[in-house]
Amino acid sequence: MNYLPNDTDFHVVEDKEKQAFFVNREVFVSPDILERENRRIFDRCWIYVGHASELKNPGDYHTRPVNGRPVIFCRDRQGEVKALLNSCRHRGALVCRERSGNARQFYCMYHGWTYNTDGSIKQIPGEEAYPGSFDRAQMGLTPVPRLESYRDFYFVNFDRDAVDLSTYLGKAKDYIDLVLEQSPSGRMEIISGVQEYEIKGNWKLMVENSVDDYHLLATHSTWLNYMRNAGVNIQPPKGSGLLLPTKGFGKDLGNGHLTTDNPNYRGRPVAKWISVYGEEAKADIDAMRKELGGRLGEGRAARVADTNRNLCIFPNLVINDGSSVTVRNFTPVAPNLMKVTAWALGPVEETEAQRARRLHAFLTFYGPGGFATPDDVAALELAQQGYAAWREVPWTDLSRGMGSSQEQLATDEGHLRVFWRKWNELMETKVEPRP
Repeated sequence: MNYLPNDTDFHVVEDKEKQAFFVNREVFVSPDILERENRRIFDRCWIYVGHASELKNPGDYHTRPVNGRPVIFCRDRQGEVKALLNSCRHRGALVCRERSGNARQFYCMYHGWTYNTDGSIKQIPGEEAYPGSFDRAQMGLTPVPRLESYRDFYFVNFDRDAVDLSTYLGKAKDYIDLVLEQSPSGRMEIISGVQEYEIKGNWKLMVENSVDDYHLLATHSTWLNYMRNAGVNIQPPKGSGLLLPTKGFGKDLGNGHLTTDNPNYRGRPVAKWISVYGEEAKADIDAMRKELGGRLGEGRAARVADTNRNLCIFPNLVINDGSSVTVRNFTPVAPNLMKVTAWALGPVEETEAQRARRLHAFLTFYGPGGFATPDDVAALELAQQGYAAWREVPWTDLSRGMGSSQEQLATDEGHLRVFWRKWNELMETKVEPRP
């Protein structure tokens, strides 16, 4: 019996009899497939645009590309969060050219059309020259078709008929809640500063890598040695058959969302003191854990503090909740190129010392110059280079764990298959052309 598929016309092949799962490597290199992804996935799913804490004051804004469109993510003068297409209604030029700031209005430098921060038209030079049929009320900036939020995380959707965000997120909301409950008030904020970098690899590789615990020992040996030298026991128990010191799982959250769910062995600011934080932090971390138990009860506190997770919101948002909390968004630029944007997230109540520990953990592990990210970037770029041989070596094998009758481990690939099943479903669904 031939283990590998014979027919390369399919993007994803799942053979339950063989307990095998394959992805055709053409999907990582084809411009035609990327164009279909843009229309069938990114134009139909809820895509993360920003966090409410980035817009603290009326008039605050950030300009960001979303699904290839220029978007102004802003808070208008009445305090309402908006997502406006950054394109003048006259001749299309950008009306907001700065990356971020605070504005009283948005001004087009081409012909001087001016817009209020809610998108409504404010001034049109020489308006009297337009014909009587001209309706200035219809010439404001165009809002994105849908903008909704869950607990200050804002998403846009370019499909007016899409399900609401809450329904779309489904069981993923439970894991977002675990992140937010680290804050005594349930309020988290984006910490000032942003990481931006490009990876010469297909965007789907970042999804796989973000929830793949199988690569930890091979790819991140430098970090593992650092933790050992810091006195953290990260050796798996002898005879356990585990690759990691504790047994973590991969979870299917529905709608293509997935997560790892692991006992926390590497410490975090609200969990338990470990030597890597330094002796001077012990009393503070113990006090934070005590507050967490008193507020949530010991059972829920243990769930929040003593487990960590890498949550993937389909298609391209990952919230890494480990030694720190990272919000990471990645968008395709070309079949072999993605742009990654990452922010640190923390409780609004944190003291200066607590925030310093959080940022240290964020930069040490997840930063572009940290222990993990450079290794991951190198691995993904090597994979992309290898995919140049996709015609001769057409299949990626994601079958790990399929033969197990037990719950899928985080070092298995069951949760990666969750993503690919949803990806394949949407790619095979016919999309009616827009009227």
